Amino acid sequence: MNTHTVKAFDNDIGELRGLISQMGGLAEDAIDKAMQALQRNDLALAEQVRVADKQIDVIEAEVERLAVRIIALRAPMAVDLREVVAALKIAGVVERIGDYAKNIAKRVPMIESEHRIEPISILPAMGRMASEMVHDVLDAFAARDAEEAVRVVESDTALDDFYDSIFRTLVTYMVENPRTIGQVAHLLFVAKNLERIGDHATNVAEMVYFAATGTQMVDRERGIKQEQA
Repeated sequence: MNTHTVKAFDNDIGELRGLISQMGGLAEDAIDKAMQALQRNDLALAEQVRVADKQIDVIEAEVERLAVRIIALRAPMAVDLREVVAALKIAGVVERIGDYAKNIAKRVPMIESEHRIEPISILPAMGRMASEMVHDVLDAFAARDAEEAVRVVESDTALDDFYDSIFRTLVTYMVENPRTIGQVAHLLFVAKNLERIGDHATNVAEMVYFAATGTQMVDRERGIKQEQA
């Protein structure tokens, strides 16, 4: 590549990273606002989350167009190609994360504003954990930080444990208070969506690791086990 082409390519990559960062910020905001709407029974805020999801979709389409253009015009190789392909895949995953936040927001009007049940108060903490995973993994992508990607994957265990605990709490509450079955069912749905957000953040982390190192994260884990043997 000549100097002009290299600069143009760097500009394109910078734009691609910026779009992914913008998507991630919107997804984080959607998770946070959806959980606030749930806790406060704020129907207006829930609707705001649903409407804002369209912007994530718009940016995903921009990422797709830019990634295809970079591959077609710049013919990136090795680590650069991996980053472009990773960005393309990550955009799809972040869009799905936004959908999970939107789905949580959709549940808010279905939960009674009166006689709200106590377990609602424990879900925001899980929401914060899921949102932090999304934030951290997109920071890892921006910095090409493979080790941060590994830490995100490791943190998913804590989120899964949180989900298991909430699931048991909600089911126990439902059994002891049969009249709350409808509300508990919605809260179980919310908890499952948060757990799936964590899974998607883990998927992104694995993409980030591959883009940065050229190896799969599972290969890294296998190598560590062999060294310890």
